[in-house]
Amino acid sequence: MAKKTSTVFVCNSCGYDSPKWLGKCPACGEWNSFVEEKTITGNKSSSNVKNKPKSEVIKLNEVVKKETFRIRTDVGELDRVLGGGFVTGSLTLLGGEPGIGKSTLILQICNNVKIDGKILYVSGEESAEQIKSRADRLGIKNENLLFLAETDIDNVEVALVNSGAKFVIIDSVQTMYSDEITSVAGSVSQVREITARIMKMCKQSGITTIIIGHVTKDGNIAGPRVLEHMVDTVLYLEGERYFSYRILRGVKNRFGSTNEIGMFEMQNEGLVEITNPSQLLISERDGNPAGSAIVVSIEGTRPLVLELQALSTPTVFGMPRRNASGIDYNRLTLLMAVLEKRAGMNLSSQDVYINLVGGIKINEPALDLGIILAAASSFKNISIKDDVVLIGEVGLTGEVRSVNMIEKRIKEAEKLGYKTCIIPESNKKLLKEKFKLDIIGAKNIIDAMKYLGLK
Repeated sequence: MAKKTSTVFVCNSCGYDSPKWLGKCPACGEWNSFVEEKTITGNKSSSNVKNKPKSEVIKLNEVVKKETFRIRTDVGELDRVLGGGFVTGSLTLLGGEPGIGKSTLILQICNNVKIDGKILYVSGEESAEQIKSRADRLGIKNENLLFLAETDIDNVEVALVNSGAKFVIIDSVQTMYSDEITSVAGSVSQVREITARIMKMCKQSGITTIIIGHVTKDGNIAGPRVLEHMVDTVLYLEGERYFSYRILRGVKNRFGSTNEIGMFEMQNEGLVEITNPSQLLISERDGNPAGSAIVVSIEGTRPLVLELQALSTPTVFGMPRRNASGIDYNRLTLLMAVLEKRAGMNLSSQDVYINLVGGIKINEPALDLGIILAAASSFKNISIKDDVVLIGEVGLTGEVRSVNMIEKRIKEAEKLGYKTCIIPESNKKLLKEKFKLDIIGAKNIIDAMKYLGLK
């Protein structure tokens, strides 16, 4: 039977396909995201079916595990996120906003990685001169680093075989295309096909591969969601463009934890590791103004001491504003309602602004107590003592609930010289270690406010 060409409409956001054009995607809710693509259908020849290799059913207990080898990059923060380095033959997806530093990080990896073989950098966006200019600025001197400016995946595969590279970077997957797919580069079909071919290539040959992906306005990897399911590791490089700090976050890792983060600072010589982020993030705290509070968050196994700032001002609108930078907006409105109801503070006529200093985004309930007390401090215009650290989740009834890894948080605060730590009463009862700083247990927000003179 002859093959037939048919038309299908595919959502650029999630990959949902429909036989006709739709204004709104029923799967992800995006508007005007459907594009027309052509598909080829037809019966498969019987000869192809007969020649296919057959898979055998085996006992799981009889499977012999292969030893896992990791390739260290000598970039400590990256190795921390990966769980010790790249696994040989793995496929890693690196995403981030334009200008955030993805290509800079990749070049630094190429300079530091230690492998027995060549490194191939394939770019579909920049020329050799542009990459060379950046490499010179960063001081890249690796003689094993090869470069290829190409967007055709067939030519990339040929160059990969001829070069014998063992470590490959594809920048970016949205610029690559295959002649077998009729749609343009970056479409759902192209991205899916290109990723599948890259994955097959790196798995069969044991080539460690990194592909760079563009992100949407929501911060997600552009293209179908299946892209993230196909790869072994997904990394996001985050940060505000106008701040120098960058956070490398693992959201998927088949060979390690997904809770770790790495911190960098963008400088002229590239991304520089921040080995003591807590000290850096609170180093610019000037004096002890009202509305400023110190909190401790946990990212993976790393404690971070952060400064929270709150500003409460009389509103000039009919409804008070709530503005959150670095924390969840809905969490802020909930906590302000708790503060108004349980502590009797009239915030209905106040605009409240909360800022997590440093351009960092944290979504952890252990910051709740700091947010509540910083807002109360600004409203009362009473400063919180500069040697106090606040840790605890706050419930709707005003109770201060326990948080995890409390001893690690307290140790980090003690290391930085803080004298007092207000924590949930339930956490205080379970402490096993002795600390030099004073531990104050709070059952509810009223207890904490009384201790700080805010009630």
